[in-house]
Amino acid sequence: MLAEPFRSYSILSICTLALGTGVLLQVSDSQAQNDEASGPKATWSRELGVGGEYDTNVSVSEVDLSSGESDYAFTSDFELGVKRPLGETIKASASYSVSQSRYGEFSRVDRLTQIAGANIDKDFGNANGSLSVYFIDSKLANDGFLEFLRVSPALSGFVSKRWFLRGAYVYSERTIDDRPERDAQTVTGEIDAYYFHRGLRSYMNLGLRYRNEDTGAPELDFSGQAIKLRYIRRFDALGRQGKFEAAMRFEERDYRSPEPTIGEKRRDDRLRWKFDLELPLSKAIALQAYYSYGDFDSNLPRADFFQTIVGTRLQISW
Repeated sequence: MLAEPFRSYSILSICTLALGTGVLLQVSDSQAQNDEASGPKATWSRELGVGGEYDTNVSVSEVDLSSGESDYAFTSDFELGVKRPLGETIKASASYSVSQSRYGEFSRVDRLTQIAGANIDKDFGNANGSLSVYFIDSKLANDGFLEFLRVSPALSGFVSKRWFLRGAYVYSERTIDDRPERDAQTVTGEIDAYYFHRGLRSYMNLGLRYRNEDTGAPELDFSGQAIKLRYIRRFDALGRQGKFEAAMRFEERDYRSPEPTIGEKRRDDRLRWKFDLELPLSKAIALQAYYSYGDFDSNLPRADFFQTIVGTRLQISW
């Protein structure tokens, strides 16, 4: 069950994130207007994307709802980011993104999502430490739906020429409008190992995660273990560099209390596959294609389903 201070902690964390992001952006903007003699400047990045996708089972996974029907969606997104050194060993960054999916038939699940984030990195020599904070606001059909806060300290570094390890602790809070039983506090431990076969041109990532989630209803409290495996390969295409990525994720969830609708504890096994291909068309423009498949196996009938998504996206970066 949720702890009582949930709401007050959320408000404090959101205010801290907003203030920190705003200050960093203001400082970075002022810095970018100075001449080079004043020191390191902020580096800005912008990305715009438009595309479309086909979904075989339109779903809202946060509340265990799936339609069992397919639909097409128009997608669009924009992201603004800024990075700036704060010294020889410290770097800070902030970002803001907005994305939307608009369906042809299922307009009631049209989604608009905004993400604000801030990150600070410290180089300790043999290792790097970081602290990241993200806040997500998501709406369905222009109505409030979900708010999500994520805070994560991490430590990472090379342990050999080819092996890189990263460990992180993640604390998150989630609220869902008009569904207090779905509000949640989650603590997660993560460890990732990267093997660089040919530097950033070809590498693999193996990740393990343990998660414990407390919600507003005892039958929704669970602990879970997950494993992920990714392979990334960059290649020459049209005189530039393209990218291919294959990923597999498997998660087991063990719920701690009986689910009233089935008279026993719920258990979920979630398997996801995803394949991404990015082809450069020019220095600033790239065409992306992706395929994902999800097998959500559960003894709760409404959470037991399959889903396939195929899509394309045109990306412009500057």
